[in-house]
Amino acid sequence: MKRYQLILLSMLILFASCKEKKEVSKNPDHSDPSSEIKTEEVSYTVNDQNYQSYVSFKNDKDNLKPIVFVIPEWWGLNDYVKSRAEELADLGYFAMAVDFYGDGKVVYTPEDAQKLATPFYENPVLAKQVFDAAKEKALSFQNADKNKMAVIGYCFGGAQALNMARQEADLKGAVSFHGNLETGVKPNNNAVKILVLNGEADTFVSKEEIDAFKREMDSANIRYEFINYPGAIHGFTNPASTETGEKYNLKVAYNKAADQKSWQQMKSFLADIFN
Repeated sequence: MKRYQLILLSMLILFASCKEKKEVSKNPDHSDPSSEIKTEEVSYTVNDQNYQSYVSFKNDKDNLKPIVFVIPEWWGLNDYVKSRAEELADLGYFAMAVDFYGDGKVVYTPEDAQKLATPFYENPVLAKQVFDAAKEKALSFQNADKNKMAVIGYCFGGAQALNMARQEADLKGAVSFHGNLETGVKPNNNAVKILVLNGEADTFVSKEEIDAFKREMDSANIRYEFINYPGAIHGFTNPASTETGEKYNLKVAYNKAADQKSWQQMKSFLADIFN
C-alpha cells in the first residue's frame, strides 16, 4: 500500500479528533483602533476553481507584519482554523487560514474529508499550487511582509505545512501540530527551520515514522526541533478531542498542558525566525 494510503487510513480512524473550536474573544483595546483585529474573506482562483481563504490582522495598515499561513485539518476552513488565525493576529502577525478545498468548503464526515484530502497526498504538486495561490493573495495586502513568511498546520494541515517547508524557498519556518511526518515529498529547501510538536503517546505517529523523519531532516541538513509532550495523545490541541474520543472509542484527547506549552513553543519559534 502506498504511503499516502496508509496515512489516509490512519486519518480515517482518527477523524473525530479534529472538530471545530469556538471562536476566540478578540478583546480589542477600544481606546486604540489599531489594536482591533480585522478579519476578511478573500477570493482567488486556482485552475478555474474559486478559493476563499480567511485573513486576520491588526488594523494598523501602515505596519508590515510577518505572514503566518495556517493550514487546516482535513475538515476544511472551519471555525477552529479561523480562531487560530485570529490568535496569531492578536500576536501581531498577518495570518491567513488557507482554503485547500475551494469555496471555503467545510465537511463533516470522514468519508467526505477523505475524498477531498486524497488528491493532495496523491499529487503534492496540486497542494503546492493551492498554497502558492494563497501566498500570492496574501502578498497583495500592503501590510503583509513578503520577506517574513512561515506556515503552521494541524493534523492534515501539519503534514502539508511540512510539505511546503520541504519545497518553498521563501518560507523561514514551519510548525506541525500533531501531524503526519512522512508524506513522500522530498526536501529541496534547507534554508527553512522546522518545529514539530507531537504527543509522546500519539499512537497515530509511530516511532518508526519519527525516526525516519529525523533521518530525512538530518540528511537534508534541515534545522529542526522535535518536541514530544509526555502523556499527550493525538488531537491534544483541540478541546473537542476528549468528547469525540469517548464517543467513538478513539485514542484522542485534549491535553491542556500540551496545548498551552505547544502554543508557547510556536510563539518562541516564530519570534526567533522573524527576528
